[in-house]
Amino acid sequence: MRKISCVILDDEPLAIVLLENYASKIAQLDVVLATTDAFKVVEFLQKNKVDLIFIDIQMPEISGIQMMEMFNKDTHFIITSAYPSYALKSYEFRVIDYLLKPISFDKFHKAITKFLAFSTENTQRILFVKADGKQIRLDPDQIVFIEGLSDYIRIHLAMERLIVHETLKDFIQKLPSKKFMRIHKSYIIQLDKIRAIEGNSIRHELGLIPVGETYKNQLKLWIENQ
Repeated sequence: MRKISCVILDDEPLAIVLLENYASKIAQLDVVLATTDAFKVVEFLQKNKVDLIFIDIQMPEISGIQMMEMFNKDTHFIITSAYPSYALKSYEFRVIDYLLKPISFDKFHKAITKFLAFSTENTQRILFVKADGKQIRLDPDQIVFIEGLSDYIRIHLAMERLIVHETLKDFIQKLPSKKFMRIHKSYIIQLDKIRAIEGNSIRHELGLIPVGETYKNQLKLWIENQ
């Protein structure tokens, strides 16, 4: 069983004691650092990678938002806060859950279960696609969106495009279901790449793609659950 390395950062010592106690009850969790000192966490993360950070939002010197901005590419977060007002802002980052204080063990356990489900889904991230007469290794995180072209698809990456002999219907089965959504009969989007919803279109880093009428409710539900 692989251990999940985690850091606990909170400006309340009692909150740290509580979270450490909860973590000790879950065999897979390995608390490598628990502190009220945000600078200790920064120093630690500059030298070490961890799977998960339990982080408060309102802290002196360095806020939770600032910490997430610094390390968002390297780890995931579970917010532990007494203030619900930061929930919307926090989901710009790799946040698994937002736990409002006081935190019960049941809510803590559900957040860890959510992280484990996310981790399991994303362990099989690498896939191979046949393009230009060769098998190309592809990380789904590189994909911005996928365009259907009858019996072919065009995979749009940040810096290149790949033409693959496959249908959208078949290809979406190979992708992490929580990261990709079909939003049009001709388009699949990586949800992390969505920058804005503009009318009946989605803006991403490469431009705009339309949202099909039959897919609007599914997209709306996803937005409401963020």
